[in-house]
Amino acid sequence: MLTPTTQSRVTGLRVPDDLTKGIDARLHGLLGKYRRRRALPQGMMAEAEQIDRLSGRYSDLTDQALRDRLGEFSRQFRRFHDPGQETVHAALAAIREAADRTLGLRAFPVQLVGALALHRGYLAEMATGEGKTLVAGISAVLAGWTGLPCHIVTVNDYLAERDAKLIRPLYEWAGLNVGVVTSNLVQEQRAEAYSADITCTTSKELLADFLRDRLRLGQWQNSSRRHIRMMLQHGDRQLPHGIVMRGLHTAIIDEADSVLIDEAVTPLIISQQRENESLREACDIAHRLAAELVVDVDYRINRRYKEIELDDGLADKLAEARQQLPGMWRGRDRCLELIRQALIGREFFLPEKQYVIQDGKIVIVDEFTGRMMPQRTWRQGLHQAIEAKEGLAISDPSETLSRLSFQRFFRFFHKLSGMTGTAAEAAGELWHMYTLPVIAIPPNRPCLRKQYPDGIFLREDDKWQAIAAEVIELNRRGRPVLIGTRSVRNSERLAAQLESRGLQFELLNAVRHEQEARIIEDAGRVDRVTIATNMAGRGTDIKLGPGVTGKGGLHVIATERHESGRIDRQLFGRAARQGDPGSSRAFVSMEDELIMRFTPATVRRAVAATLKRQMPAHRRLSGRAIRMAQAKAQRLAYKQRQGVLRMDTWMEDSLSFTGNAEVDV
Repeated sequence: MLTPTTQSRVTGLRVPDDLTKGIDARLHGLLGKYRRRRALPQGMMAEAEQIDRLSGRYSDLTDQALRDRLGEFSRQFRRFHDPGQETVHAALAAIREAADRTLGLRAFPVQLVGALALHRGYLAEMATGEGKTLVAGISAVLAGWTGLPCHIVTVNDYLAERDAKLIRPLYEWAGLNVGVVTSNLVQEQRAEAYSADITCTTSKELLADFLRDRLRLGQWQNSSRRHIRMMLQHGDRQLPHGIVMRGLHTAIIDEADSVLIDEAVTPLIISQQRENESLREACDIAHRLAAELVVDVDYRINRRYKEIELDDGLADKLAEARQQLPGMWRGRDRCLELIRQALIGREFFLPEKQYVIQDGKIVIVDEFTGRMMPQRTWRQGLHQAIEAKEGLAISDPSETLSRLSFQRFFRFFHKLSGMTGTAAEAAGELWHMYTLPVIAIPPNRPCLRKQYPDGIFLREDDKWQAIAAEVIELNRRGRPVLIGTRSVRNSERLAAQLESRGLQFELLNAVRHEQEARIIEDAGRVDRVTIATNMAGRGTDIKLGPGVTGKGGLHVIATERHESGRIDRQLFGRAARQGDPGSSRAFVSMEDELIMRFTPATVRRAVAATLKRQMPAHRRLSGRAIRMAQAKAQRLAYKQRQGVLRMDTWMEDSLSFTGNAEVDV
């Protein structure tokens, strides 16, 4: 039960054990396009209208009569799991009425389309503010009624707790209970939360508990799920103590592109620290040796791939110096690897961008969310190399006990579905990785957002001056402004500029994150200026304050283009929700990291020439340069994610072959 094999899901297809290749990959991709085209929302919209008509059957029922009817549906789903389209339509009509009475929320037809899409194993693309939390709750009722494990997965503890609290009255009316798993729970509390009909949690907590349970199972982890389930139900004393999960079956993922793509760049690893005095000493010495090396003489920097290429003669040059290293670290290859890690830490890992320093320790910052990850460390001596660079006490390295990629983990689920505001750009990858087809759900009201042309600048300093000027002008008119930055450093830089001009603002980044949800919720008030690192507060709706609609609504500024146009759309989607007015603009300089890493020098020079001469072609050329850079960045990121899954599969197959798959804690 706790070590599932890949199964056929609601799509009717078997999820491949490994990524398809060659002609198989092309055929699999064509099948995905067919699935996406076949799932036109018009067909589901007709079903939603039918459900809307069925709702009249339940609106006149007393509360007790409606509860009894929900109980009848529960028994049907428990018996048949998928009792047929007519029963599903009638059940959704009853759940809609129950949500209206318990939550004061009556699902729009497009939300019913979203619930149908989730029930059938699709990833529903729904715009910001379209009520995805209610959609997930309605679909979760259907899944919870089956009696099989149902997990609602989101991006942080706050959203998991908020969503469970918001929809709990509906779940209870439907005869279901809900649990929440967050990072601060102890083992007994986790077991209780997972025993609920519906469990709200984050992807990291869910995968970490899955891995810990596999470690606890030891020799039992290869047993059938039915066997383990029966043993758990009967309290069999042969099983090890402390198993918290009751299995995997249904996952409904909120902000699915963030969970399945952005946060799936690295596998999740269960580890424990092991004392290694020689490595700590070696990292400190390697840092001093690396500080004496000269770029383009002793080593070269590959900024696109974030790699360090050491000069062929460097080993001979360091022959005498490496005698300072302790024990085995004096060897040629081990010394060079330490030097390479020290240079990587110096060139590519910057304070207030990839990490911050708190209480004398390195705390990693998630580059996609801007949040701190205090329990995470970099592997292969990189964390120790960065500690040496910053002059901090060097920590002991970690020994891996178990690891699994998010890609492989989510392929274990029998029924996988999700929601997000931005999925179209990643539709191919979502199908290829997870056999998850994307369907675009139309908004309940037309989007009124104005997308202004990008502000293009040669120098980064000029760009920041222009951003500050636009913020001050909009603030003078009383319009709220939300500014998205990619790093703590840039958010602090803009804050200093606005502060010097006497402008009041709210600053939200990895260092100042305590009131994240409140700050984001209030970002739509008159005169409000909010600076937020990347996608901080994602999942929290920004409601416009009184009088803001007449002033043009919320204006969103992207201080640079992201490596994926999908993430740009996520940020811009914070404005003009549910038919409100709003606008957005991105500012770009030819010195931005995206442009410098992924745009050829010839293209940058051509754009610079048109900018200097104020030629009309500069917007066309700069737009092409941005699209080219984003396309290259996405191809590289996709290859990295493919590599993570293939390495995961290879390691598991190799360990299984050698008989070392089991690890005792």
